Amino acid sequence: MNTKTALITGASSGIGKAIAWRLAKEGYNLIITGRRQERLEALQETIELKHPIKTHILVFDVRNCAEVEMAVRSLPDEWQEIDVLVNNAGLAAGLDPVHQGAIDDWERMIDTNIKGLLYVTRYVSPGMVARQSGHIINIGSIAGRTIYPNGAVYCATKYAVDALSKGMKMDFLPYGIKVTQICPGAVETEFSIVRFKGDRERAAKVYEGFTSLVADDIAEAVGFAVTQPPHVDIQDMLVMPTAQAYGQVFHRKGQ
Repeated sequence: MNTKTALITGASSGIGKAIAWRLAKEGYNLIITGRRQERLEALQETIELKHPIKTHILVFDVRNCAEVEMAVRSLPDEWQEIDVLVNNAGLAAGLDPVHQGAIDDWERMIDTNIKGLLYVTRYVSPGMVARQSGHIINIGSIAGRTIYPNGAVYCATKYAVDALSKGMKMDFLPYGIKVTQICPGAVETEFSIVRFKGDRERAAKVYEGFTSLVADDIAEAVGFAVTQPPHVDIQDMLVMPTAQAYGQVFHRKGQ
């Protein structure tokens, strides 16, 4: 049984939750993090009933550097060795042209998708460097490969994840640390509900007429990356629905 430890950000729902289940299946002990403690506690209870692994909860907002530092430094000794970091926490907010964009939405995306990823990596990676071992997985997006109308700022944040992933691979190369970026296409989770501020009807239209990815599909990609032998690093993976060619290019039934 694998006795390694994985820390997953944004584990309370969607892709992060699915990744937690997938890594538990592989025997990883889990540090599950997010802002919604009750959801994390429910996940902890159900995972531990199903799998013979241990879990530890950290409640913090990745956008707050001081909270991130405090949370990571608060880990008990038995949880200090983090073998896999999954930077999953991320979101889109709003869908507006730049001249009509909400500044609060921009800051929320930039602070979560870029700065949050950096903060967590900054405080987890020194342990990997000291041990000369580890694996960092950044959840990017097809939006980090192509731009679509009214999504300039969100796309910019995911382009940043792409650049950071490539730069991290260079920085961590001397220490034997793997870096993987996994870029999903359209995945039906809470993503569009968050983007449209709770408008479920509008969110549902995003996925009409085709079979989208689900969170478990991306979790499987993570599972594939972490189960490769030590000499193999899956550096970049683009995972799309069959009905999506690129960006906003879909084949929708009846259209």
